[in-house]
Amino acid sequence: MDKSAGQNRAVAHLYPPLDPYDQRMLDVGDGHRVYVEQCGNPDGIPVVVLHGGPGGGCSPAMRRYFDPAVYRIVLFDQRGCGRSRPHASVSDNTTWHLIRDIEKIRTLFDIKKWTVFGGSWGATLSLLYAETHPERVSYLILRGVFLMTQAELNWFYGGAAGQFFPEQWKRFSNLVPEDEHDDMIAAYHRRLFSGDLPLETRYARAWAGWENALATMQTSGVAGESPAEYSRAFARLENHYFTNKGFLETDGQILKNRNLIEHIPATIVQGRYDMICPPASAFKLADGWSKAELKMIRAAGHALSEPGITAELVATTRRLRDRADLLTT
Repeated sequence: MDKSAGQNRAVAHLYPPLDPYDQRMLDVGDGHRVYVEQCGNPDGIPVVVLHGGPGGGCSPAMRRYFDPAVYRIVLFDQRGCGRSRPHASVSDNTTWHLIRDIEKIRTLFDIKKWTVFGGSWGATLSLLYAETHPERVSYLILRGVFLMTQAELNWFYGGAAGQFFPEQWKRFSNLVPEDEHDDMIAAYHRRLFSGDLPLETRYARAWAGWENALATMQTSGVAGESPAEYSRAFARLENHYFTNKGFLETDGQILKNRNLIEHIPATIVQGRYDMICPPASAFKLADGWSKAELKMIRAAGHALSEPGITAELVATTRRLRDRADLLTT
């Protein structure tokens, strides 16, 4: 199957395109303004969508995983990316700033509790937000679980994933001298924050290209070059967060604190052949969590746009439409 055919199959599961009924730039302090939008039913089940990356930004397709007649859909671009400003800025940009921003948005919209929907880094942020504010989360819908551990970073940037995609890994790793290959995150950091815009853009595109090539089973290791502005924000923010280990206190913090959220029901949707966030993390997260249901999707990789993943996520939001306990605005 080619990539376009897979995308068409995924789109077939989504609700029709819709426009926001509310769009604004929210001053969250520290010199940052974040783009926020609301779609769907203003009196519906509130859900906040947390995009991946860090640095990926939201897309119009993310609105379409929810029945607009039933859900009040809140999306925002996290600090430094998408339509938020300043673009590609890592100043005052940490996990805890983002959690504070989520709470600011919830308070602004007078939402008592909401469903939290996030994939990849968005799943990381969803879990950390829930562990910080468990009283504000009614349900978790997670995709492509990333627990922000050193083992996961080693998998993707230490050469293990490259064993499956050696051509792409060679292209990514050969951009830095061999004596820096022991720490690719640090090697790229030096170039992504060099102050030389053309150099930063070149390495940003390489960073984004390595990840994009492994995102779906349809790409088969092939990915087009991302726009320069997008790549620079995506690469700088991801590298900044990974250099700082997600700004967590300890490695494995999410699983260590899982007891704080085990009363919250969750659906975890995971691609069996996810090369960016291997299924072991989703399995560990769900194992022993009685209120969590793990949906392992056959013949699916990492991306939100994988047909099987899209179908399961939409089926999940459809199942929750009649849950009166989620309507907590």
